[in-house]
Amino acid sequence: MIGSFTFENLPCRVVFGSGTLGSAKAEVERLGGKRAMVLTTPQQEAQGKSLGSALGPLYAGIFPGATMHTPVDVTERALAAMKACEADCVVSLGGGSTTGLGKALALRTGINQLCIPTTYAGSEMTPIVGQTENGLKTTVRDAAILPETVIYDVDLTLTLPAGLAATSGINAIAHAVEALYARDANPVTSLMAEEGIRALARALPAIAAKSDDREARTEALYGAWLCGVCLGTVGMALHHKLCHTLGGTFDLPHAETHTIVLPHALAYNAPAVPDAMIRISRAIGATDASQGLFELAKRLGAKTALRDIGMPESGIDKAADLAVTNAYWNPRPLERGAIRDLIARAWAGEPPTAVKTAA
Repeated sequence: MIGSFTFENLPCRVVFGSGTLGSAKAEVERLGGKRAMVLTTPQQEAQGKSLGSALGPLYAGIFPGATMHTPVDVTERALAAMKACEADCVVSLGGGSTTGLGKALALRTGINQLCIPTTYAGSEMTPIVGQTENGLKTTVRDAAILPETVIYDVDLTLTLPAGLAATSGINAIAHAVEALYARDANPVTSLMAEEGIRALARALPAIAAKSDDREARTEALYGAWLCGVCLGTVGMALHHKLCHTLGGTFDLPHAETHTIVLPHALAYNAPAVPDAMIRISRAIGATDASQGLFELAKRLGAKTALRDIGMPESGIDKAADLAVTNAYWNPRPLERGAIRDLIARAWAGEPPTAVKTAA
């Protein structure tokens, strides 16, 4: 039976397809932009300059310094660059790091954003930014943070290495997983969540088998968009809190952290969300949702242990302490001991296991 719910449709324009990067100039003009600063990571600077050339007289300059977890000091350098070139909008080309920088700039200045993702991060569809300062990552939700326009170009993802596609894709799946048991879940978002999980779970193994499979790349980008909408529409819970804590505290790579933690966080919450577990299992074609996601990561060749991506064993207790601070909603009450066990299993790369509730 469908009960009462609230659904907020976020005002973002989406241009999806192959070759859609060619519409960037027209989309900047549509936003009223006259001087666009392109944002990239150092690794994608050449790609950003090529985009700048395509923008012609709209191109004001480039800031190629985006980095993961959106450090505040990087945002301040980008602000200075924006003022120096008198930019009135930004074009973010890249993954979650570049998108995050554009959102941080929009939060501070109110400028319009054209976002062009090259991974499956999904953050381009959210009014949320996570920023790191002094080893702590905090999130802000504000309407000004949501990009005005997003261009999804399948062609830009064809060169994304299969290994990065795997972790980026499971990162996207995590958004939809938590949307299914969000406090403000609703039937519309849940439909998108299950479809997004299904699309990615089917596409990622095909990409791993044949990296240039255009059909699989298209389905993965479509799934990532749906999962991103879920992330932007409803609240998240334990999994995202853990990943923000681990990533910000130990400077761990974002997508890999999500990939490793997801099966364990889901196993923790499983007793409290049986309906969500059924939908996830159905979407990935597995009998057990958490075990199925763990096996998917292994099948894709992704790392499954936090120790293998730079987390020290001595950090397990610190992470557990941080995970239970600043009360936040989760379908199952937060129990420090059980969460410590969850993190320890994820650190060691052990399979997820049902976590017993406190007596």
